[in-house]
Amino acid sequence: MEAKSFTVWDYVVFAALFVISSGIGVFFAIKERKKATSREFLVGGRQMSFGPVALSLTASFMSAVTVLGAPSEVYRFGASFVLFFIAYTFVIILTSELFLPVFYRSGITSTYEYLQLRFNKPVRYAATVIYIVQTILYTGVVVYAPALALNQVTGFDLWGSVFATGIVCTFYCTLGGLKAVVWTDAFQMVVMIVGFLTVLIQGSAHAGGLPNVIEQSRNGSRLNIFDFDVDPLRRHTIWTISVGGTFTWLGIYGVNQSTIQRCISCKTEKHAKLALYFNLLGLWIILVCAVFSGLIMYSHFKDCDPWTSGIISAPDQLMPYFVMEIFSMMPGLPGLFVACAFSGTLSTVAASINALATVTFEDFVKSCFPHLSDKLSTWISKGLCLLFGVMCTSMAVAASLMGGVVQAALSIHGMCGGPMLGLFSLGILFPFVNWKGALGGLLTGITLSFWVAIGAFIYPAPDSKTWPLPLSTDHCVPTNVTETVPTALPSRPAIADTWYSLSYLYYSAVGCLGCIAAGIIISFVTGRQSGKDIQPLLIRPVCNLFCFWSEKYKRLCWCGVQHDGGTEQENPEGGSSWKRGAESVLQNGLKQETLGHNPGHDPKDKSFHTTALEKVTRF
Repeated sequence: MEAKSFTVWDYVVFAALFVISSGIGVFFAIKERKKATSREFLVGGRQMSFGPVALSLTASFMSAVTVLGAPSEVYRFGASFVLFFIAYTFVIILTSELFLPVFYRSGITSTYEYLQLRFNKPVRYAATVIYIVQTILYTGVVVYAPALALNQVTGFDLWGSVFATGIVCTFYCTLGGLKAVVWTDAFQMVVMIVGFLTVLIQGSAHAGGLPNVIEQSRNGSRLNIFDFDVDPLRRHTIWTISVGGTFTWLGIYGVNQSTIQRCISCKTEKHAKLALYFNLLGLWIILVCAVFSGLIMYSHFKDCDPWTSGIISAPDQLMPYFVMEIFSMMPGLPGLFVACAFSGTLSTVAASINALATVTFEDFVKSCFPHLSDKLSTWISKGLCLLFGVMCTSMAVAASLMGGVVQAALSIHGMCGGPMLGLFSLGILFPFVNWKGALGGLLTGITLSFWVAIGAFIYPAPDSKTWPLPLSTDHCVPTNVTETVPTALPSRPAIADTWYSLSYLYYSAVGCLGCIAAGIIISFVTGRQSGKDIQPLLIRPVCNLFCFWSEKYKRLCWCGVQHDGGTEQENPEGGSSWKRGAESVLQNGLKQETLGHNPGHDPKDKSFHTTALEKVTRF
């Protein structure tokens, strides 16, 4: 395929994105120069409002993987992708009501600091290392995949765009810290919406209007959304998307440092929850835009599929190819779409770099050198941003081996995020689980999820489980592409058609449930954790979410942890101490003399704010 070329105006629009993003970093570097502390740099002084945080959260996880990959998924497999709205809803509710209160009220900066408070240092360090590996792998996919797709369709320089992304993200992360990341994400979210809307408007006009798109999509079986087949080997059904998708995205949202770091940067717990719920609205909007883009694309290519006919070489190139066709006579608009795709990339990479720097500083540097000055801490944090910027950009080279962008990205999150979700669930939901159960559960979950994912990579699932809907090439102009004869598949072990063929959306569920089951069993075998040794703020048994349960059942679920008639959030047990080491108490703003009342708690608002925490917390 001969790549279509960008015009001068396309490059101008695209360059403007990078210039404005860099400018935001410079602005906050100058504005915040007198507040030179690692706390200001890494969590924005914990004074952020919910609006920009909500936009930042949406932009970070609705990356170029969504802009390019989701419409392609809809084009090939149908609009069942829209069922992710169910998974997103469950994820946001569980994150805001179950996980966020524990993290926010503990006053932590790194989510993995919680694991030391609840278990011990080895568990914390193991989880931190896994998170670092996961995030670097994921960021490699996010940087490389869209750059490759755009290069092959638009002629946009591949390595130029990869290195430009890495350099710009590293630049404004290193200069402006979390505030620069959040406000740049907010700007990039607006660019993503505008880019999608231009495609929707122009694409539907080319297809003869939205009613015509719906009719043609229905005739092409693209609107068969509800498939209730319970077969876990099927790639996308209502169960794999709603159940498997919930586990996958809960690992991304509920316990992921990148999400929680921005939530705890909010000035009150109420603002943090509002950020999550407004972010849900943003997720729905992006999802609907992506689904309709896929349907419009199908309507446009229904008689000549560019992938099957060999015009393009990979499904991820469908969206850029479509954009270059419908905007061929409108200079500047292809550049706007490329800016839309790279807005997702920039926001995701920036959030990842900032989160990686935070967990490394909090979990390793600060643990080894607890008495660093504010100035030195800030410079170390900036150095870590620079280091991880280089590593994430370098990782993009390996991402070319990972297949389709959506499946590759969610597979990585499932392999690592699922066991991590299980680990935090053990700590928060099961007070009797000890550190041996937590560590054993984490290793079990990682083993199971990597086993199934690597097995699926070596032995792909049968076509009957993953084959796309019918695609036509009847009206294509003959090309010079020679048709290759499929090679005979190597012999497959029996497990390849069962365990290795599991839907990629279940990888997270396998890791999470395996971690929880192993953690509970190991804890019972090695001796359950004594509830008296656990601070009430560190757990949140499921019974708390069901207020109609009797006090008897609440006491049973709390497993001996001291609480006051179900109002554990106010931490009434003034005399209890943290389970592991007094050094963590000061680190989390919960000094012994303040345990009788949580700093920052507003009984009238039933929320927490950071003003009082500032007085007792030393970061």
